[in-house]
Amino acid sequence: MTPERDLRRRIGSARRVVVKIGSSAITSFEGGIRRAQLDALADVCQTRMDAGSDVFVVSSGAIGAGMSPLGMTTRPSTLAAKQAAASVGQLELARAWGDSFARYDRVVGQVLLTAGDVGRRESAANAQRTLDRLRTLKAVPVINENDTVATNEIRFGDNDRLAALVAHLTSADALILLSDVDALYDSDPRKGGATPVSMVAGMEDLDGVVAGAGGALGTGGMASKLAAARLAADAGIPVLLTAAERASRALSGDPDVGTVFAPRPERMTARRFWVRHAADAHGAVVLDDGAVRAVTRSRRSLLLAGVTGVDGLFHFGDVIEMHDHAGETVARGIAQYDSIEVRGRLAERASGSDIGQGRPLVHADDLVPV
Repeated sequence: MTPERDLRRRIGSARRVVVKIGSSAITSFEGGIRRAQLDALADVCQTRMDAGSDVFVVSSGAIGAGMSPLGMTTRPSTLAAKQAAASVGQLELARAWGDSFARYDRVVGQVLLTAGDVGRRESAANAQRTLDRLRTLKAVPVINENDTVATNEIRFGDNDRLAALVAHLTSADALILLSDVDALYDSDPRKGGATPVSMVAGMEDLDGVVAGAGGALGTGGMASKLAAARLAADAGIPVLLTAAERASRALSGDPDVGTVFAPRPERMTARRFWVRHAADAHGAVVLDDGAVRAVTRSRRSLLLAGVTGVDGLFHFGDVIEMHDHAGETVARGIAQYDSIEVRGRLAERASGSDIGQGRPLVHADDLVPV
């Protein structure tokens, strides 16, 4: 069996599956929620659950679902208007999913999350427990970003990143991304001449691939899906990307649908995964060239001697970013000093004092290159 066939077999037989559904699959400008399409997707999820899998649904579409009831004909552009549409749309979506799964005597539990919820370890653990309890009670978790209170606009990228984080939180065996594109292509398929990519074994396979932005109803696009696939790969979770119209084939294990993304050979530890992908960063430090090489190539601790500047405020135990002189983030990690102390030590060094080595600013065990 080829590696691709084996990977597709793993996805087709996965016992715990996260299914992400894009806005365009279930909403429209004219009529809000497309009930027939939503029912068809619920049917597919129910079939997979009947086969013995646990299914977690990450559903976009709250803003799109709220536009029609509010008389909006174009996607709102301001944060306040988006949140107003989402406040109406969340109710519409929850009702639609509840009605659809009620045909199978299934109860739906709505879980609304913000990036901050996932970025804080305590609230992420609470979300994890809630999702797991819904699973054991045989309810269908329907998860969405809480757009009505989120302060950063669509930070999850049309829920693609959220879906990958949920896959990590639930220890999923597979992530299926359903959108309006049937596969990853090496260029924009709308312009002709594009070739589908059947499997991505590693990020090097994406060299030369052009990823576009989202459509009118959503905010994702191929770029956010590739980022989500990379995130899931770090969590050791295989990913299948295809169109919502092919959901039945995707969830039934069809070996010839969409694009599959291979996970890392070794699953990243929960702590390192949280530092790299989920945690909120509270400031940054600037590194000299030697420190950049040490943390990115040699996986060594970051010492104060390699720090040339501090941006923002952070405290002991906060996750911080590490930047090179061009401002690019090269790593993230957990600070062992607060920003005031770091600034003081840098000032001492500038005055000619020997600040010594001391304890690392970020220990190697708490440092993850990005």
